[in-house]
Amino acid sequence: MTPRHPQAPGSGTSTAPAPRTGRGPGARLLDLAITVAAARAAGPGGIRFTERQLYYETCRVLSPAATLLTRVPRTPAPPLRLPAFTRALEARGRESVEGLLPPVPAQPPALPRPPATPEPGEPDLYAYGLPRLLVCQDRSIARMLLANHVHLEAACPVLAADDALPLAPRLVTALERARGATVHVLHDASPEGIELPALIRAALGRVPGVRISSIGLVPRHAAALRLPTGRGPAPAPPPRPWPPALRPQEVQWLAGGRFAQVAAVPPARLVRTVLRLTRGPRPPRNSLWSELRGLRTTGFLSWPAS
Repeated sequence: MTPRHPQAPGSGTSTAPAPRTGRGPGARLLDLAITVAAARAAGPGGIRFTERQLYYETCRVLSPAATLLTRVPRTPAPPLRLPAFTRALEARGRESVEGLLPPVPAQPPALPRPPATPEPGEPDLYAYGLPRLLVCQDRSIARMLLANHVHLEAACPVLAADDALPLAPRLVTALERARGATVHVLHDASPEGIELPALIRAALGRVPGVRISSIGLVPRHAAALRLPTGRGPAPAPPPRPWPPALRPQEVQWLAGGRFAQVAAVPPARLVRTVLRLTRGPRPPRNSLWSELRGLRTTGFLSWPAS
């Protein structure tokens, strides 16, 4: 038997491991998933999105089965850990992702307060009624809605909960002056988020005619949308009873430390839903015949009566 000698470098039968150069296949796959996720998040309308929304969109790219089984209510665990996504995004460069909003600063500047007395000749905006207001639990979601001009299209100011609480007295007066104003609250499906509408209701006090409307999320919304959810330590019992609209299964879901974030909703769907709920139902579209009949009574340059 002839002794086996190590093969020379460069020979075709060498078993020595080749030096690893560049990024591994897992990193390249994750980078490709981020690229696809960014295109999906932006959609055809060029929607701006946050880093957390891009993370959840990447999770949907990596688990396509979650989007196929849409009729089965479920809250799956995310297939990608957030630290791994953050490292991949930093290696890629946040500036290279088109549509990605910059991160929220650790200490955002306080919103300017209106002057106690308006300037001479300038209208006082707080002298008008404010029919609706949107308060977001997540500051980054509020910035995302503002960046996509939701406040202009819905004619509804958008504030973060940190900025809205405590409510400014002049803001409360503007809501009361509208006679039937609604404060919409957009929050996570978590104990803190479920409690936010009650905190805003307590901050308003007994202001007549102002309604607090929770537009979600709640656990059944997360299950219907198949949103990726997380699990933390079991929370302490809430200081006030759970809202009566919650089902017993949802209370157990929250008591087990489960949570779902608004950022897990696809950005385009989130914008459409917020517009639909804050703007209210659209007026019915007139038919061609009704428009022709209306032209007879429009006044100048209208059709003759006979």
